[in-house]
Parts: sequence; structure tokens; C-alpha cells
Amino acid sequence: MEIIYGRKPVLEAINAKEDIEVIYVAYGLHGEAINRIFTAAKKNNLKITQLSSKKFKQLAGNLNTQGVMAIKSIYKFMDYRDLIDNSLVKKEPLILILDTLQDTHNLGAVLRTAECAGVDGVIITSIDSAPVNETVAKISAGALSHLKISRVGNLMQPIKYLKEKGFWIFGADVSEKSINYDTVDYSGPIALIVGNEEKGIRRLVAEECDFLVKIPMKGKIDSLNVSVATGVILFEINRQRSIKRQD
Repeated sequence: MEIIYGRKPVLEAINAKEDIEVIYVAYGLHGEAINRIFTAAKKNNLKITQLSSKKFKQLAGNLNTQGVMAIKSIYKFMDYRDLIDNSLVKKEPLILILDTLQDTHNLGAVLRTAECAGVDGVIITSIDSAPVNETVAKISAGALSHLKISRVGNLMQPIKYLKEKGFWIFGADVSEKSINYDTVDYSGPIALIVGNEEKGIRRLVAEECDFLVKIPMKGKIDSLNVSVATGVILFEINRQRSIKRQD
């Protein structure tokens, strides 16, 4: 983890499009420099968290931060267009999209599952999402080093690009409109979207899906952990494709 601190250095890092996970601002700060930081962060779809003076001091320690810090990502993200284009070297590429996954442990577990399932790339959201930090790297058990990942502020852009490139979009969703995950055909280029731990995929994202699929529950709990659910669907895709290759 790399910390950028001070108002001018943080603003310069934002404008230089550094891979910033989150920006911390001490609560109650005002002025032109602070306004410019907020404006630049919004323009670049970066997350800003305002902390109480006590919490900010605990995080900053003895650094001369001027009330502003930015945490740089430990991972170098790809442009989503490059990620998608690179996946098309395969006949049936498989892309995983994570819509506002917020828990770092879940994110790490999902990335581990994705790598084990042989996905060709992962697209994650930058707003209201877990940072790709040391915890994610540890939980992923090394998967982070082997995956191609893109981070975007707006999922509509990569979804549109995926459709232009001939991908079918599947969304994991528990709504009444969803069909059982093992009753659909996963032939061709596929992008699977899984959503937030509590709310699932967002409504506007679900509306962009060609198919909504669900895993039927047999017990009294109505849903699986997101990493488990992701694995169930990804390996069903692999199972179907393996059978077709044998025919």
C-alpha cells in the first residue's frame, strides 16, 4: 500500500489518473483546494471518504497530510476494452463482472474462484466497492497475480462494449424473472455479472442482461455467499463447455 498525502500531491495524483483506491478527507475541511479534490475525484469516479478528526489522525499518524490522504492500489488495472479484446483470442471467452462487491474477504474469495475457473478477465466497480488491497491479495491465495482486472466507474460502458463484441450477458439474480442457472445454454462468449452481498446486482445493470439466472435453494436460508454462488455458476459454464468439447 502506498499513501499519497497533502492536498496538492493528492490532486496531482488524481489528475494523473493514478490507480487510487480511496481518498480520505478529514471532516469539516473547506476551501478551494478541497473543492478541487472533490471535483476531480468525482470526474474520475474515485471514492472519497470523510473521517472524523479522531479517526483521520489515527490513520495518518505523524504524516503532514493537510487533512487529505489517498491510498494507491497495489494492483495495476487494465483498460476494459483491452481486457475484452484480449479475451477474444479464445473461441468462448468468459468474463466475470462484479457489481459493487463491498467486502474485501468476499472480493478476495471471488477472485480466487474466478482464477480457478479459468476466467479470462474480471471487471470491478470503483464506487461503493471493496478496495483491491493487501487483504484481498491474501484471501485470493495468489490469484490476484494471475488475473487480468479492469476497474470502472460505470458498468454500462463495458457492458455495451461486450455486446458490441458479441458477448451474451448473464446476471446472477434471485428475482422472479430469473431462471435456474443449470437450464440455460452457455455457448459462445459469456460475461457473468454478480452483485452486492446484500442487494445483488443493481436494477439498471440487471436490465442490460440478456439472461438472469438463479441457484435454487433447498434449505431455509435464501441465498449463498457471493463467492460460493459465483463458483457454482462459473463451474456450470465450464461443465457444459467440457461436455460439448467431448461430443
